[in-house]
Amino acid sequence: MSTKFRSGRFWAAAAVLLLAVGTAQAQRHDGPGQRRDGQGDRGHYDNRYNHNHYYPSRGYVVGGLPRSRYSVYDRYHHRYYYSGGVWYAPRGPRFVVVGPPLGVFVPVLPGFYSTVWVGGFPYYYANDTYYAWRPRERAYEVVDAPNGDAVSDNSSASAAPSGDIFVYPKNGQNEEQTARDKYECHRWAASETGFDPTVSGGGVPAEQNSSKRADYQRAMGACLEGRGYSVK
Repeated sequence: MSTKFRSGRFWAAAAVLLLAVGTAQAQRHDGPGQRRDGQGDRGHYDNRYNHNHYYPSRGYVVGGLPRSRYSVYDRYHHRYYYSGGVWYAPRGPRFVVVGPPLGVFVPVLPGFYSTVWVGGFPYYYANDTYYAWRPRERAYEVVDAPNGDAVSDNSSASAAPSGDIFVYPKNGQNEEQTARDKYECHRWAASETGFDPTVSGGGVPAEQNSSKRADYQRAMGACLEGRGYSVK
């Protein structure tokens, strides 16, 4: 057998192998990081109420879940997973991004959200979803979009509104730890200053709102910096 003939057989076999690999990859429409139609997800930009954050599109399929997540069951005992304002439902061995069911409770808000006031009551908005604090359950409930005129305070925070404070972990704190620290610092700052951004007007007379808000933000910043965060 000549060298030329053997070389020709080699390249023919290589071409068949490449074709087979390409076909197999093209058929993996439900693989990790793809939508149901097999196309890569570009996400969507949520700018309602000046929220201004990107999220994966609903219908986007992933092979695994974020490590920092919560397991949630609806009233029909269907299981969902919640992480950073994104909701997932199991689909065989993978998970698909979905909208959350109404009426379920989560212990913390997403890392970033907008506070929306309707009729003097605060709602917390992120990724086309509204949350409301329920004191009896000590948790946030997924609720319908509120009716009436909505006004956003343009703040971003986690677990409790914190004015215009932006917090960045310096020591590798995960989302759950960051949310817990922010909430505890919020409770302490509100107690120390008498200003609570979760209630209308901060719970202080209008003439004190500006100075009390500044006091609250300084207290929040000091508390969070003491726990290993960069505050801006």
